[in-house]
Amino acid sequence: MKLAVYASLAVLLLGANLALAQVGTPAEGEYVISDGAWGTLRVQPRGKFSIGTTGANAHVCDLDGVIVEGKSKIGKSACQVSFKTEGQDVKVSTNGADACRDFCGMRAWFEGTYRKPEPLCLRKSMNESKRNFKKSYVAKDYAAALAVIQPVATQCKPFLHWIESAWVLNDLALTQFKLGDRAACIKTLQGLAPDAAKSDDEIKEGYPPSDSEAYLPAVQATRTNLKLCTKP
Repeated sequence: MKLAVYASLAVLLLGANLALAQVGTPAEGEYVISDGAWGTLRVQPRGKFSIGTTGANAHVCDLDGVIVEGKSKIGKSACQVSFKTEGQDVKVSTNGADACRDFCGMRAWFEGTYRKPEPLCLRKSMNESKRNFKKSYVAKDYAAALAVIQPVATQCKPFLHWIESAWVLNDLALTQFKLGDRAACIKTLQGLAPDAAKSDDEIKEGYPPSDSEAYLPAVQATRTNLKLCTKP
């Protein structure tokens, strides 16, 4: 009888130890940060991870390592990164070491809350949706094109880089115009309208050089599409 009790206790302790080993280690998959920057956290089997973020003026962060009990020491540096799972989100923080800056450009950082996208908004899924949208749009099957791009533009907006989001919104607006829904087109572009009202020089002055260079074509497209949707 005692042997059975000890055996059961041993199993419980083993389970507890295994559970403890998983504390702070996010589930495998892709997570996205969009508060103040944009980037991804990818968690692979056995706690392997990589983080890549893009800040202002195309400055980036790039680091990887292995998560052990919710922490990872990055290479031989003094930088330690912590991972705290909060529901479907992962909060990434550091020990504050100056060495953590060595993995980032001047205007980029990687601390923050990374969200787990729904399947539709995973990068692979969104890229496939964009290909299907283009195929339907070129074929002038605008109803099919709308059905593909609208969820990406709306549901997946938090998981898109802000410049990429501007292009997706323009794709949606132009499709709505092709379907004769000018009101929807105008509404879709409403958030981009303030920048579209500015001159090219104002855009260049208002954003860091690399950002303005990448963003300006989307602003110009927004101007064109707003004119299409508002003209009598």
